[in-house]
Amino acid sequence: MRKKVIIMGAAGRDFHNFNVFYKNNKDYEVVAFTAAQIPNIAGRKYPPQLAGKLYKEGIPIYEEEKLPELIKEYNVDEVVFSYTDVSYKELMNKAAIVNSAGADFVLLSPKHTMLKSSKPVIAICAVRTGCGKSQFSRKIFEILSEKKKVVAVRHPMPYGDLVKQRCQRFASYEDLDRYECTIEEREEYEPYIDMHGIVYAGVDYEEILRNAEKEADIIIWDGGNNDFPFYKPDLHIVVADPHRAGHEISYYAGEINARMADYVIINKVDTANKKDVEKVRDNIKMINPKAKIIEAESPIKLEGKIEGKKALVIEDGPTITHGEMKYGAATIMARNLGLEIVDAKKYAIGSILETYKKYPHLEKVLPAMGYGKSQIEELEETINSSDCDFVLSATPIDLKRILNVNKKIVRVRYGVGEKAEKELRVILKKFMD
Repeated sequence: MRKKVIIMGAAGRDFHNFNVFYKNNKDYEVVAFTAAQIPNIAGRKYPPQLAGKLYKEGIPIYEEEKLPELIKEYNVDEVVFSYTDVSYKELMNKAAIVNSAGADFVLLSPKHTMLKSSKPVIAICAVRTGCGKSQFSRKIFEILSEKKKVVAVRHPMPYGDLVKQRCQRFASYEDLDRYECTIEEREEYEPYIDMHGIVYAGVDYEEILRNAEKEADIIIWDGGNNDFPFYKPDLHIVVADPHRAGHEISYYAGEINARMADYVIINKVDTANKKDVEKVRDNIKMINPKAKIIEAESPIKLEGKIEGKKALVIEDGPTITHGEMKYGAATIMARNLGLEIVDAKKYAIGSILETYKKYPHLEKVLPAMGYGKSQIEELEETINSSDCDFVLSATPIDLKRILNVNKKIVRVRYGVGEKAEKELRVILKKFMD
């Protein structure tokens, strides 16, 4: 008899785990997915075109809050936890809910979920969302591209039509428009396009891998949140954040990355407390003594001229929501310049206002939320109604491309320090040799 399974997810790792482990496995029947973290995922289906011959009707997706009743309704044997960036306390709370409802709580390992590539793979991951992983992914892409054909594959963010998003290739701004990308997707794809690069993403990471292999000498796995790679890496680089010292051993799946890493980059050492840097270093040495540790500065660059003193500060959405940071690069820049930070919460509407209620640690800063057309419009209206002189934005994209706002937007960006870049060049040369 097939074991009945529910996969807990957030439209990413959950679909991948299903595709590589459960899709054609006759020992299991996946009766449902549940959705968390990302809005507007529940209430639809994982489509039959992707689910395969064992699931001709597709698989329904429910709100995670319904999990206990779903376990009983479907007589579920196992619940597979398949999303990331959660504390161990929260993770085991989920386990208690599942166990008390009568099902086993399962975590699939990298061994059972990583695909093998015919091309060399460099994975860049993190121990938490917002560690600064993306700037290192871009820098590594830039260095490798000097001599090799490099293709980046990004952790999934399939928030639209899953069939259309099965295998996406981005090489131009027109591709972003064609796939109706959200702000969160654009934040990750746009920087590669700006470097004249190619980035793949989607739902079916086997198909994505085989397409990427046709174009690449080397593949970069650009991880999302603090998830571990979908592809087996030949070089695994993991970024840690001393502003959240201790999280590298207390969050799922960040500690898995830290334990698997060949190199751990302790980032933002120029703005962090030395004791916190040492705490991260000690924790990494404790759980992965073979990993080589690099300390990296993360210089903040202002791109544009500021006009006035009152700034509406916009930070990267995932970093300051489920990443639990209270601030980011824009806040640091605003403080350095002695600016008055306008309380964005006063002007928030709709789902933007709900975001503040869901994440009470947020104060004045505005998270760049844009998981769909209506939320982008609410973000736009929040900005337009704000009483400020200008907007200071630390999102990786140019918001002016997708928002029609009545305020000047000045961008702030994290970079990679010179010392860390030199060390990366040595590592990558050794790897290529």
